Amino acid sequence: MNTPFIFDAHLDLSLNALEWNRDLTKPLAEIREREKHLQDKPDRGHGTVCLPEMRRTRVGLCVATQIARVEHDQYSPVAGWRSPAQAYAMTQGQLAWYRAMEESSEMVSIRNTQDLDIHLQKWMQVDDATAAKLPIGYIMSLEGADSLITLDHLERSWNEGLRAVGPAHYGPGVYAQGTSTEGPFPARGLDLLREMDRLNMILDATHLSDACFWQALDLYQGPIWASHHNSRSLVPHQRQLSDEMFQALSARGAVIGVTFDAWMMTPGWERGKSTPQSIQLRLEKIVEHLDHYCQIAGNVDHVGLGTDLDGAFGTEQTPMDLNSIADLQKLPDLLKSRGYSESDINGILHGNFVRFLRGALK
Repeated sequence: MNTPFIFDAHLDLSLNALEWNRDLTKPLAEIREREKHLQDKPDRGHGTVCLPEMRRTRVGLCVATQIARVEHDQYSPVAGWRSPAQAYAMTQGQLAWYRAMEESSEMVSIRNTQDLDIHLQKWMQVDDATAAKLPIGYIMSLEGADSLITLDHLERSWNEGLRAVGPAHYGPGVYAQGTSTEGPFPARGLDLLREMDRLNMILDATHLSDACFWQALDLYQGPIWASHHNSRSLVPHQRQLSDEMFQALSARGAVIGVTFDAWMMTPGWERGKSTPQSIQLRLEKIVEHLDHYCQIAGNVDHVGLGTDLDGAFGTEQTPMDLNSIADLQKLPDLLKSRGYSESDINGILHGNFVRFLRGALK
């Protein structure tokens, strides 16, 4: 029996390749060994993602990001660049890395439903040994729109394969207010929404301030998802989705990906102090978030995985029973123990996001 196919709606692959200097074509053990002596980042030697590891667990399709925020004078836990031009240059380096991965048959860009169906047919019809040699499909997303120097750069990016945009990241943004901020879209952000609508891009509601979130749902006419969000009811924080937000998204046909960053999974996590072992954090916690959403919706149709693994954290900030992205394959048994059927589980692992993409990428 083949390992279940998985779609991951949020992986910062190019960020890891360029800013963390990780060769993601290499085995995970080799990547960890090469950086175990480094101390410039807290997750050194604790990475969980590489392309061979994704193939091993049949994460054959993902949303892969470009990300480069502009650093404002207001404090933000995430560093950035001093100008949109610098941020744009960074995203172009990230784009060049994706192109290099395509040229070496490590990855393949998914831009429309035809690309999607061809790619899925290849992965669904082969055994695990053959899957280990296939390119990984990716839908390119921009996490935070700060790097768009002008709106003309958005159409340019669309022509280069960009299909989803999250207008905000952490802190105040050029086009939207992000995590830990308040307030609505500035005028430039409203122009961005209109241009995204014209191009029929996917709007990623992740990281938007509450005011921007509700404004976006009111104004945006195109497809919307929330690529990596957990439940505010279970872990109170503005970064999370309230039950009302989830209901509004599901009413729009959105799919929400649950994320595996420890502080978003369990209440009381203290950065720099808590460890997965000290609070006994296990994958069962992410199933609680999934189940919470499903109980609200009355079905499984609006949830999936958006792990954000290696999104500036590693095993020091993931469940203690997750050593690598390959451990996503533990989820089917956890879901089955809660009464989810095989069809439900396949929907969560890939089917719901694939259905969404078939509509959004027309």
